Amino acid sequence: MAETTIVVVEDDPHIADLVDLYLRRDGYRVLLCADGEAGLRAVHDHAPRLVILDIGLPGDLDGLEVCRRLRAEDHAVAVLMLTARDTEIDRVLGLELGADDYVTKPFSPRELVARVKAILRRTDAPARPAAPVHRFGEVEVDVGRREARVGGTPVALAAREFDLLAFLADHPGLALSRRQLLDGAWGDDWVGDERTVDVHVRQLRRKLGDDLPLDTVWGVGYRLG
Repeated sequence: MAETTIVVVEDDPHIADLVDLYLRRDGYRVLLCADGEAGLRAVHDHAPRLVILDIGLPGDLDGLEVCRRLRAEDHAVAVLMLTARDTEIDRVLGLELGADDYVTKPFSPRELVARVKAILRRTDAPARPAAPVHRFGEVEVDVGRREARVGGTPVALAAREFDLLAFLADHPGLALSRRQLLDGAWGDDWVGDERTVDVHVRQLRRKLGDDLPLDTVWGVGYRLG
């Protein structure tokens, strides 16, 4: 089986070497980059499964801009953001730009590897040809292909955005709390703020538009259909 390639974009050599050590111990192929330009080149040249991306990179391309460009170019690569900034806005911005997860510095290398494995389990899961295609007006949620379509046209979603949409589509008409959505779409390994759900809901509404019948149920959570 081919090694899974991970690009690590981190300008602090001590952190980069530590992440490299722990990932290689688990059998991953790791490419280290010290700035955003090098990170983008590595993604283009090596097609990694995941990018670990520090927000506070030197030069004109910080981590948020790198993430923005990756999603604008429609790369399917998963993105795990690293942030040393103790502010919610950076985490929210990263998620809104299409990051799949974030870890705040200082972090445990073992926790980071666990987050990496959790992301790859979701994104590397084999497609199930017999899986259902849910339809909500012009919106189709193809679980087997992991694809959302509006009027037959595919719409690029980050891995966690699709996980949330698919879980909602599996429970049409039900009002689901944020905790239920986290447990169902992210799994038991999720650690973080329940408001992460709100960020991903905003992204789904922005990308799928008014055709998506996703309603806020005040005091509870969200309902699709």
